[in-house]
Order: sequence, then structure tokens, then C-alpha cells
Amino acid sequence: MTQRQYGIVVYGASGFTGRLVAEYLNTAYGDAPELSWAMAGRSVSKLEAVREEMGISGNVDILAADASDPASLKAMADSASVIITTVGPYQLYGEPLLAACVEAGTDYVDLCGEPAWMAQMIVKYQAAAEKSGARIVFSCGFDSVPFDLGVWFLQREAKDRLGHTLPRVKGRVRKMKGTFSGGTAASLTATIEAVSKDKSLLKLLTSPFSLTPGFKGPKQPHSATAEYDETAQSWTAPFIMAPINTKNVHRTNALAGHAYGADFVYDERMMTGDGPKGEKRAKAAARQEKIQNIMLAMAPTRWLLKTFMLPKPGEGPDKQARETGFYDVLFIGEGQNGEVLRASVKGDKDPGYGSTSKMISECALCLLLDVGGDKTGGGIWTPGAALGDVLIGRLQAHAGLTFAVED
Repeated sequence: MTQRQYGIVVYGASGFTGRLVAEYLNTAYGDAPELSWAMAGRSVSKLEAVREEMGISGNVDILAADASDPASLKAMADSASVIITTVGPYQLYGEPLLAACVEAGTDYVDLCGEPAWMAQMIVKYQAAAEKSGARIVFSCGFDSVPFDLGVWFLQREAKDRLGHTLPRVKGRVRKMKGTFSGGTAASLTATIEAVSKDKSLLKLLTSPFSLTPGFKGPKQPHSATAEYDETAQSWTAPFIMAPINTKNVHRTNALAGHAYGADFVYDERMMTGDGPKGEKRAKAAARQEKIQNIMLAMAPTRWLLKTFMLPKPGEGPDKQARETGFYDVLFIGEGQNGEVLRASVKGDKDPGYGSTSKMISECALCLLLDVGGDKTGGGIWTPGAALGDVLIGRLQAHAGLTFAVED
């Protein structure tokens, strides 16, 4: 890649999550001589207000760019080594920028949790990205970095300790404190609307292997009911983010040459505790998810949620909520000969914002500073397959995440 004017451009820096990304880069790396970065979005005046409010140096340029203006996206992609985009829903606004980055050979990271759109983009742009050298990395926030890298970390430790990877891994969310966002809500609504118009998208949403075109592994566990997990010693309920995380984990495995095995089995659930209280909570959570799925399938409910109930894009938790949030995810690996290995990934901030803004920033910095194109060539990647152990090191050093093997 030729030398670009900016190392990183934050596209959507006046939005809620984009502001947090800009704040993190300014606070953590504002004095780093090796990092030149810029803020981009539709409104220059809003970006200038954000820059002033956060005390960001005037040396950080502001770029006008809009998904409806291809020339502005091309100019932005040509100017940057890596673009961080927080402008979603990606199925509505993401493709023009992705296409511009692929054409320019510019690296790209996003927060996408929209698997049907991701599957379509993989088929459409994989070959072109390989040719141009653009490294497109989806899902660089809470979905799906802690889960994708949690499995990567567990399997690395299994290989070191046991001499082989483990064919069965369970992802179990032990604890989590966070809030629902306007951006996440908008993505959910857009997905529902897309499926209502094109029922064929349901296959991409429900297949565990929709992000691994040409490969379909063994049947994967799926249950919408409360279940007791003997290995976790806890009642469990469905986990709302499992449909995107599991697909990314399987894509990482495929991109890594099936390092976890072609027969790899993985699922995610939420732990609710042992005993009668845990069972009660698990059943209540399962009932709630079933009701929500029924409601979301109804057009009048979609309209009601979109109009009144869901937070608007640009909204999110206040600073106190972001600072006091956290998450703790347990990964249990099981071998064919009875081996069991446990590992955890913990984050010290609200998962969707306080932690996500740091994770996507570190993914971009990892591409820019640590993992050259000679190590990870062009294509459409997952964080695990593209950045692996290097990103784990960055997240532990800078982003408040911990990865650990548990006895």
C-alpha cells in the first residue's frame, strides 16, 4: 500500500459510538507520533463541534463524506490506510464505503452484527479484496471480538497444553451489565424489514455456516428453551447475540484452515445460575425471547417498535452506565477423550459502548501498526483470523479485556 495521508479515518465520528471512538483515539493515542487520524461524516459543523467539545487538536482534520455521495467516499478511502466505520445499519449504508475501500486497497473495520448482509458482501467482494489488498474486517465490537477471540485463545491454549485443539466448545455468558442502543435497534429493525421483503434471507440468518460459503460443518446445537448445562454447572437460556457470534467463530475456523477441525461444534448461551432460582430465571428468559421473536415477526409490532419503543440512532447509555458496565464470558472446551479446558474473557466497561469503542479502535491500530499485508493479505476477514494473538495482546494492554485459563 502506498503512503496515505491518514493512518486512520473515523467515519461517523459525530454519531454516538463514533464520538466514543474519537474520544478513545484522542485520549489514548493523541500524542502518538506514529498515528495521524481524521474525523469524517456528513456534517462538517457537527464534527467541528465534537472536536471542540472533546478537546481534540485542530491538527485532526475533518472530512465530509456521505454514503449517498460516491465521490466523497472514494476520496476518503484514497486518503486513509484504515477506515473505522460506525455508520449503520450496514445493510442500508455500508456497501458503498466497503466497495470504495475494496477498490482503493484500504483496510476497513466495522461493528456489523448483520449476518445476512455480511454473507452477501463476502460473496460479492472477497475476490476483489484479495486482488486489491484491502483487508475488510467485520464485527470488531462486542459482537464478536470477545467471543471470536475467546475461542481462538482457548484453542491456542489447548494446543499448547494438550497437543491438539478441541472439537467442542461452549460459550457461556456468566455475567453482563449493559444497555440497548439506538444503533443496535436500527440494525435490528432494518433486518426485520429486509426479511419481511425477502424471505430467502432467513436461510442466511439461521444457518451457522452462512459466512463460510462452500463449507457446511456438522449440525450445531440450538435450543430456544431453558437447559441445565452440567459442564457449566448452571441453568442456561438463549443468548441474543449467539446468531452472529457463532457464525463469525465458524468463519474464523474456516479462514484458519479449519484449525479447530472440520467437525468443530460451537454454541453460546447465557448462564442464569444453579438451583431453583437459576432454573426460574432461565425459563423466564427463554419465554421472553420466544415472545419477542413472535412480536418482531408481526408487521404492526415492527412499526410500533420503530416508532415508539426503540431508542433512536445516536442514543446510548450515559458515561456512568458505560463506566460501570462489564461482561464475563466462560468458554468450555471438551475433547474426544474427556479432556476439559476452561478459559474466560472479561471486559471492564459497558459491552456495547465503553468496551466496543476501544475494541474497534484497537482492531484498526492492529491493522495499521502490527499486522502488515505480508501477514494478512486482502480479503474479508474476522478479527480472530486476521489479527489473532496480536489483537489479544493489544486488548489486554489497552482496552480493559482479560483472557485467562481457569482451573
